[in-house]
Amino acid sequence: MTIKALLSNMTLKEKVGQLNQRLYGWHVYQKKNGEISLTDAFKEEVARWGSIGLIYGVFRADPWSGKNQTTGLTKEEALTVSRMIQNYIKEHTRLGIPVFLSEECPHGHQGLDSTTTPANISSGASWNPELYQQVQELVAREIREKGAHLGLISTLDIARDPRWGRTEECFSEDPYLAAQFTLAALAGLQGGDTRAVDSNHVLAVLKHFAAQGSGMGGHNSGPVNIGERELREIHLPPMRAAVAAGAELCMAAYNDIDGIPCHGNARLLSSILREEFGFKGAVMADGCALDRLVELSGSPAATAAWALESGVDISLWDNVFPYLEEAVLQGLLSEETLDRAVLRVLRLKEKMGLFEDAAPAVEPVSDMQKRTLVTKLAEESVVLIKNKHRQLPLADTAVESIAVIGPNSHLIYNQLGDYTPFKHVGRCVTVLQGLQARLAGTPVQIYHAPGTAVTTHLENGLEEALAAASKAEHLILVLGGSSARDFDTDFDANGAAISGSSEMTSGENIDLADIRLPNVQVELVKKLAQLGKKMTGILIQGRPHSLCEIEPYLDSLLIAGYPGEFGGDAIASIVFGDANPSGKLAMSIPRSSGQLPVYYNYRDIAFKKDYFDLAGEAAYPFGFGLSYTDFEMTNVSVKDPLPTRAQLQAGQKIVIQGEIANIGGRKGAEVIQLYVKSNQRNVITRVKELKGFVKVPLNAGETTCFKLTLGASELREYDANMTETIMSEFTAIVETTNNRCELPLVIDGENSR
Repeated sequence: MTIKALLSNMTLKEKVGQLNQRLYGWHVYQKKNGEISLTDAFKEEVARWGSIGLIYGVFRADPWSGKNQTTGLTKEEALTVSRMIQNYIKEHTRLGIPVFLSEECPHGHQGLDSTTTPANISSGASWNPELYQQVQELVAREIREKGAHLGLISTLDIARDPRWGRTEECFSEDPYLAAQFTLAALAGLQGGDTRAVDSNHVLAVLKHFAAQGSGMGGHNSGPVNIGERELREIHLPPMRAAVAAGAELCMAAYNDIDGIPCHGNARLLSSILREEFGFKGAVMADGCALDRLVELSGSPAATAAWALESGVDISLWDNVFPYLEEAVLQGLLSEETLDRAVLRVLRLKEKMGLFEDAAPAVEPVSDMQKRTLVTKLAEESVVLIKNKHRQLPLADTAVESIAVIGPNSHLIYNQLGDYTPFKHVGRCVTVLQGLQARLAGTPVQIYHAPGTAVTTHLENGLEEALAAASKAEHLILVLGGSSARDFDTDFDANGAAISGSSEMTSGENIDLADIRLPNVQVELVKKLAQLGKKMTGILIQGRPHSLCEIEPYLDSLLIAGYPGEFGGDAIASIVFGDANPSGKLAMSIPRSSGQLPVYYNYRDIAFKKDYFDLAGEAAYPFGFGLSYTDFEMTNVSVKDPLPTRAQLQAGQKIVIQGEIANIGGRKGAEVIQLYVKSNQRNVITRVKELKGFVKVPLNAGETTCFKLTLGASELREYDANMTETIMSEFTAIVETTNNRCELPLVIDGENSR
């Protein structure tokens, strides 16, 4: 039976069931004394609709779900439960339509026996989307081998204000860099076949559409007061690129845009996404988001009609889409509109092969392969921003002892980020453990004391830290923040933290007014500095913190973000020179909260950039990152002849080429960054905009050629009337951390120069 024939055979109630994702998936089963059974709540939901479209988070295991290693599902049990669910639906519904199981995977699947990878704030700093894609292929395999089908992943949010607690879920403050990682996530999760999704991959649900990263004052779900130009230039590019590459699912954002909530924004979800970008897939609501619209529309039925007509196809936990049947019967919504949404869901189930086998067996990936790839990504994500007198890397033959100090030195959940499942801690590696493993078999002595918690004093903590430091030659301070949820965290109905534990400084709903490091950590650094020893700072954090209070006391400084469960190994490799830091900042680091916003790609209007009491520029800018070696860029030029505007529109590209040399004594990798500065006459354009990059590994003394291209999509801009056009006159800017070359270019209809 074709899906259209199936649709024609469905009742109105069965159709509504396909668009509802009401259940909290961990309520679907119960596990007692080793026995697993399906719950009455699940069975009642099946009976109510005679059809269920999706179930969220069956395998989720974290403090919100209350599922842990005892009450949650191992990967083997997960596959069993997946098949139990599908079999029950097949046997107890008239049509037996299989159900989608959707799971969170912001940095690895949020279920037991899953690999927690570096968070997006780290991965973006790697500037290596190809490596990130390989990691996402592993994530897809882990989700699929448990019997799930959809992977919810944050890729669309652009980090425009580091006060926002969900900054850790963003790749960058820049739309082009975020778009490249969005494409990598999509390809890694879904695979390369746009016609079907095989049993090793899942459908990616890209979050959140759109502009959630520009909430007022950094508030989660806050009002977004931006215009059409800012929306199109900054917030839409990742989704536009993803649609062209075969994206099938996205999640709407909680926020409004200039007063119109995204979940009720027909222009955003239909006119732009579907008609302009050509999106053929389905839009999922964010958790309980539709309930928030009831206050505006006046009733659940009216809200259901509003959301569906605007472009939302699938609900999440809300008590709104259950009223779709009533909306149709009351004449608020046509059944034809409802049918279009149902057909989208059925088509995706067909594309996933659910009608043939909803829970196929999957060949697992070896633990060693997972560890190697995830550790490599963590290594490439570390950014060296200070290295006074080339103090790093340390040599295990030259340093006699180290002291590892700081609140994030030996707490594994602090280096994993929000949306993290319960872990088998013995399989994870803290910074302390990574250093211990790296130095095993060497004469280097290691001393350890946390000194403080993230935000509070520890009893005798400072004294113990000073005692450990006094014995050591070199101090390694592991500082920063934490998004670790615990059972002291209060949760909203959508899983966001209403109030975190006192040690939770990042994560959903954990927004900060002040992005300085907590006072206890600053105090710790200053006290240790009085010992007069060499000090390396390592920042494990979910947002860029202001570092001005501690930077003068540190000889070297590494930014690690949330490096994942093998982050300790990666950081140890960087500190002792087994790996050379090659990360570049994907988010600018401010001097102070009072500077915000401090993103690099602001509009180039004449204004006084410095404050009366503080410099205006970032402390460390976007794209910055040091290495243990030195690079030199030479012979940068544009390949002749330049294509004309018509040739660019037909697919030709401008080619910019040059040479990059490793003139230092160590193997390393440099990121060559290509920006453009438009010289459009009637619009104030941005200072510069990233439009290309390439990461080039080089042995010591090696020179190689590089090539970067600019096509019509990279040169897209909007004129004074918001008509899309191609830049006519612009400057191409090729940069590394220590090199810069500007190339003025003109593109016309007949000739270019």
